[in-house]
Amino acid sequence: MPEFLQWAVHPFLLKGAWIAIEITAVAMVGAMAIGLALAAMRLSTFAPLRGTAWVYIWFMRGTPLLLQLVFLYDVLPMVDIRLDNLTTAFIGFAVHESAFCAEYIRAAILSVNRNQSIAAAAHGMGKFMTLRRIILPQAMRVILPQTANTVINMLKSTSVASVIFVNELSFRSHQIAAQNFKYFTVLSAAGIIYLFMTSVLSVVQDWLERKYNTDLERGVGGNMLSGFWAWIEARRAAKAAKAGIVEEKARKPAAPLVKLANPKLDPALIKSFISPSTGTADGEPFVVCRNVHKSYGEREVLRGVDFTIKRGEVVAILGPSGSGKSTLLRLINHLEHMDWGEITVDGRHVGYEKVNNLLKPKRNLAKARAEARIGMVFQSFNLFDHFTAIENVMEAPVQVYGEKPERAEEVATKLLASIGLGEHAHHLPHRLSGGQQQRVAIARALAISPKLMLFDEPTSALDPELVGEVLNVMRRLAEAGMTMIVVTHEVRFARDVADRVVFMDGGEVVEDGPPEQVIGNPQQERTKQFLRMVAQEDAEKATVTA
Repeated sequence: MPEFLQWAVHPFLLKGAWIAIEITAVAMVGAMAIGLALAAMRLSTFAPLRGTAWVYIWFMRGTPLLLQLVFLYDVLPMVDIRLDNLTTAFIGFAVHESAFCAEYIRAAILSVNRNQSIAAAAHGMGKFMTLRRIILPQAMRVILPQTANTVINMLKSTSVASVIFVNELSFRSHQIAAQNFKYFTVLSAAGIIYLFMTSVLSVVQDWLERKYNTDLERGVGGNMLSGFWAWIEARRAAKAAKAGIVEEKARKPAAPLVKLANPKLDPALIKSFISPSTGTADGEPFVVCRNVHKSYGEREVLRGVDFTIKRGEVVAILGPSGSGKSTLLRLINHLEHMDWGEITVDGRHVGYEKVNNLLKPKRNLAKARAEARIGMVFQSFNLFDHFTAIENVMEAPVQVYGEKPERAEEVATKLLASIGLGEHAHHLPHRLSGGQQQRVAIARALAISPKLMLFDEPTSALDPELVGEVLNVMRRLAEAGMTMIVVTHEVRFARDVADRVVFMDGGEVVEDGPPEQVIGNPQQERTKQFLRMVAQEDAEKATVTA
């Protein structure tokens, strides 16, 4: 065996390698924890928190690690804090690297679509739960490569700890070389040990990236080791086949993406999910909006909106883009703060409480939204990308309402089967068509047993042939007695399904009444103009389709 390889397995050097691993592991855990806290502070709306985090990051990134270690080693004893050399190294590396971790964690969080947070909030998830369950798992695709780089760099940089007399690998190799003067041989052995440790980290990084990379389900993505993992999987499958064992993946191939027309929702099943009214008597208004105002800067979006909805009523809101329709839905579910006015659902304010006849926001908005039980379906689906269809449906019942996973899975299975997606229950959202994704979103909203369902342009992001799938499910909900507010451009659906139609323009209710009045015989010129424009667009679409 060559001499440098003999040194590479020498117990003295291996002990130093283990110390380097200890420093890296402990310091990295601390750096990630501090970095996550700093990233949250940097994203806070509270200016002092943002400023404190910025100053910390500025200082730690701007001064060398070596100086920070020496400072801790020399200054801490002066204030009667006495730590051994290894513990000082743990702290020094952790606080130094936390500044870098904070910035790439913050970037990863910002890379996740904001609609994911909005969807989580709409289903009663708090900020911490949303971060833990929704944002960070999706951000891992950005965090992992940066974290791997940081870990590898830290492992190699542990040699700096020799300045405070930590007897790690580099320090020990220099000790040996100073005695036998074989610098090239001993340092080459140390290099081999470092290369082996970093190679192990690279393999772990690849495995974790594959775990969090949903694109790999479609055979896309990966890196230079992906072929190796594929070869391992192929070998395992070949051995299993030879032994007469048929694996689950072989027995149940991925189902083709076919559209199941006319999904049937059992009215009795839907009614079992509708939460009973607890704050309003029969015949009383179930949703009340009084003089609701909302502005974004100088732009006034809602200007004194007033209307009421009875329990079991289906109200369609029509209007041009920018008329305030979607904003109104978000105010009802308290996804936005209103500037003035009052909104109640089932006799209660959502996210507010009255104190001395004034409305004040509640501190625990997530709990308030959960208690209100308002299901919301979004224009762009907003399914949680890292969860399968059935996991999307189960998430809020289990995490927010404390339902047992077994019961939640049973309910989710029934719901997906009832809307024609039983075979797609274990597919991730990117494996589903737009119509299928929107039906999953409806099932997800229905799974929380809502008192009220809000639909924000549920078909506008769909191809024409997929619109019918979603509208058919919504018709079944209406027939079962679900209270619904539907923001839509589907005039035919509003005419056939809605009990009332509200036309909005410029942040105001222009016309409100039964469909035969508002759509069939509108009284306001602005309503007539809008309906003519929609009819013309529908005619053009029909011509193109033909």
